Amino acid sequence: MAVILDRVDVALGDRAYPILLVDALPGALAAQLVTERVPDAARALVVTDSNVGPLYAAEVVGELAAAGLVTAVLELPAGEASKHLETVSRVVDAALAHGLLRGDLLVALGGGVIGDITGFAAAIVHRGIAFVQLPTSLLAQVDSAVGGKTGVNHASGKNLIGAFWQPVAVVSSMPALQTLDPREVRCGLAEALKHALIADAALLETVLAGAEELRALAPTPTAALVGACCRIKAAVVAADERDRGQRALLNFGHTFGHAFELLLGYGALTHGEAVGLGMVLAARLSERLGVAPCGVEARVRGALAALGLPSDPDAAGLPALPALVAAARGDKKADAGGVRFVVLEAVGAAALRRLSWPEGARHLAPPPPEPG
Repeated sequence: MAVILDRVDVALGDRAYPILLVDALPGALAAQLVTERVPDAARALVVTDSNVGPLYAAEVVGELAAAGLVTAVLELPAGEASKHLETVSRVVDAALAHGLLRGDLLVALGGGVIGDITGFAAAIVHRGIAFVQLPTSLLAQVDSAVGGKTGVNHASGKNLIGAFWQPVAVVSSMPALQTLDPREVRCGLAEALKHALIADAALLETVLAGAEELRALAPTPTAALVGACCRIKAAVVAADERDRGQRALLNFGHTFGHAFELLLGYGALTHGEAVGLGMVLAARLSERLGVAPCGVEARVRGALAALGLPSDPDAAGLPALPALVAAARGDKKADAGGVRFVVLEAVGAAALRRLSWPEGARHLAPPPPEPG
């Protein structure tokens, strides 16, 4: 029997939905949730990847069958390389071939890539059908599975094609995290760090004090971290679902993080590693604009290092600032004149600051070398 460790509700009126943290494998509560949240569903398509599917797909299918759903599985190649329109077309083709109608549902079983692809497909099949998120990566559990942002990459940049489409439920399996390799754990911790930096200074202290336990995925602190991040994001999404104001703060580190990913090729850095480097640049910008006190950049670098993440965006082998600025011009938050940067006013407090590209580049230049 599944033990519910925590519950967070995303308050969106008649589209509100629960996030459940469970001490059980993916698939637990699936039958109950489908009965409650999608009572007219007769069919389901489980979308997963080549890493997660062999571990959990059969169990999820069994749970859905117990709810009376005729269920099929589509297994996609694992990794960021699958996050493109052709893959979404595969999901749509499979959904229609399986006979899904408007009252049926898709199930995203996997990490952030699977959640983004499946959610986007759900938004466009029959002009919108229900989908359930069963996130199995730490990054997806603390961030991407919550909030309804779905989409895929384009040659011009990351997440440029997509839709806002909320799931009907999110069920995060804590035991599923134990299969992650250490680099993927650190990737998720980077997104958790982002939440702390923009909204909760006390959470940052908790993360740093428990860094070793979190890197080892100790159950109690990990569940507490996932719950804390979900509460932060749920509150932001409830206040600004469509990214027109407060929700943009969740993009801290992402403008240049996405640029690192684009320039290096998707997969060279994990999303969390790239966002971490972007957060250092955002903290640098915050200091040089006089928005944040001196020492914020060093604080962000130190936090990343404590979590085992890259912390030097000026390191050899990484794209130089002019290339990053050029790539960032294609970011979805940008326009011809500049971009809304997310800056820190202090640890735990963020704000938006619109800058022209030349102004942003000037403030982001690497610090001069220390005298020898």
